[in-house]
Order: sequence, then structure tokens, then C-alpha cells
Amino acid sequence: MKKLILLPGLFITVAVSLSFSLQQEDPWKVPEKYEKLKNPVPADESSISSGKELYITYCVSCHGMDGKGHGKRALRMDNTPTDFTTAAFQQQTDGALLYKIYSGHKDMPGFKNKIPGNEDAIEGTFGKTRMPGDLVNFVRTYAGK
Repeated sequence: MKKLILLPGLFITVAVSLSFSLQQEDPWKVPEKYEKLKNPVPADESSISSGKELYITYCVSCHGMDGKGHGKRALRMDNTPTDFTTAAFQQQTDGALLYKIYSGHKDMPGFKNKIPGNEDAIEGTFGKTRMPGDLVNFVRTYAGK
């Protein structure tokens, strides 16, 4: 009888432990075609200004105006939003940032179809408008802050 009681308990313990370890090992994999992409939009004043407008519309509620992941919605999330000021974040390629903006992950929604004029962007590209490139350029301004 003890074995029958211990067996479900052991099974539950193993299942919970495995579930937790799988959650911890959930990297945000970026496809190679995105890793190699270069931002076609020059990081000039116009681009950064446009990117800031997009950031305020789509990103500030989670990542905060300072880019450190402390927006108003961040408190209600399971995972802390990315801090754009870190060296680890800034070392990613433009294409990797684009992929993450497009696809989303866990609490972060994907924005590929939400960026104006980008609804039918071909997979593995920066899209048909300057806006995705502008957003990446603006997020780059958080480097070293």
C-alpha cells in the first residue's frame, strides 16, 4: 500500500522538476537567416525619431522609457522584460533583434503584423517599410546608458 502512495508522489515530483528545468532552458533561438540580416535603414536622426515613436506606441509599457524593463506592465508579467541597456543585449545582431520583435517570446507578443505597413513582410526580411529598421535603430540608442 505504501508503494502505491509513494509512486504518484514520486511521479509528481519528477514531473514538476522536469517542467521547471525545461522552463529554465528555454533560449530564444534566432534562425540563421535573421542572425545574418543587416539593418538597411541608416541610424540617422530621422530614423531614430521614427523609431522612438514606434517604441512609445508598442514597447514602453513593458520596457519603460529608460529601456531597462521596468514599464508599468512589467509588474504583471511572469518574466522581466529585457533590459536594452546591457552589453549582452546590444551585442546581438540587428537581424536577431528584428526576429525577436517580429516573433515575440513568452510574455512578449510578436509585432510583425502590428508594425504599420509590415503586414505582408516576407519572412527573413526587414519588411517593406523603414519602420522595423527605425525601431531597431532606436533600441540601439540605449547602449551604455
